Amino acid sequence: EMRKRGYSGGFAAGIIAAGGTLGILLPPSITMILFAVAAEKSLGRLFLAGIGPGLLLVTLFGLYAVFRFRKEYAMARAVYDATGKDAAILQHDEFTMAERFSALPRVIPFVLLLTGVMIALYGGYATPSETAGLGGLLALGLIAVIYSVWTPSDLSPILKSTIRESTMLMLIIGMSLLYSYVMSYLHISQSAAEAIVAMHLPRWELLFSILVMVIVLGFFLPPVSIILMTAPIILPPLRAAQFDIIWFGVVMTIVMEMGLIHPPVGLNIFVIRNVAPDIPLSEVIWGTLPFVLLMMFAVLLLCFFPEISTWLPNLIMGPDGGR
Repeated sequence: EMRKRGYSGGFAAGIIAAGGTLGILLPPSITMILFAVAAEKSLGRLFLAGIGPGLLLVTLFGLYAVFRFRKEYAMARAVYDATGKDAAILQHDEFTMAERFSALPRVIPFVLLLTGVMIALYGGYATPSETAGLGGLLALGLIAVIYSVWTPSDLSPILKSTIRESTMLMLIIGMSLLYSYVMSYLHISQSAAEAIVAMHLPRWELLFSILVMVIVLGFFLPPVSIILMTAPIILPPLRAAQFDIIWFGVVMTIVMEMGLIHPPVGLNIFVIRNVAPDIPLSEVIWGTLPFVLLMMFAVLLLCFFPEISTWLPNLIMGPDGGR
């Protein structure tokens, strides 16, 4: 839909890939659950601490989207004024209120799907993995009822596409887990963390070194592996340096989000590449880089203004007595 309206492939791919990373920062987040267990901290407090930074990233992404749209619009307008060549981005679709309300029934099935998934997850009726399966079954049920997709010949293209995309993702995840196993078996990640701790760096240099290490590990490993391999080593010196561990968990989560949209193993990049194979991989990567920079800027803001993360949990649950 974005490309049909004239947006460049890189921008359309970049904003979707970057927006997809916010899922591990906002509840419910498996990554935060594992961090809370590793850090022996309140999961509720950690979930609340992610809301402020999540809204910050949404705002930054939105501001960049407005800036990028205006830039692409101005370029298309300049071409039109010079050559008379029209572009889709210059077109304006006007809808009456009646037309807008008439489109609402088409959204209802998706709302039902999301509602069913959220009830199953937040109601405690299913685990996250089981909820994903439930979502798949609900989606099949909806397309069967709405589009009359009942026969095997109708389902065949859908199942083939699903298997193809799932296989691609599983291969990437499988290789990441292989990297994780090798690095864990050889104690590479643990040794890197221990080496940083052994330097006895000043407070902020310690934090910077740890975050750089997390970024490098994010080239090859999924967030779950990074947490399990490094948290027991890096958390004690961070506590000794008087860093708020809840705040650090949010910062570390944002840094790990970067690993999903930067090479060489940016999972979201390959997902977008598979969904839109006509967009060159290099264009997808360049489209995601501005969002990586925005995430770095968000981390910097959190370092200068930690209240962005800590204000809401302290307001609702009271100050955290422990570090």
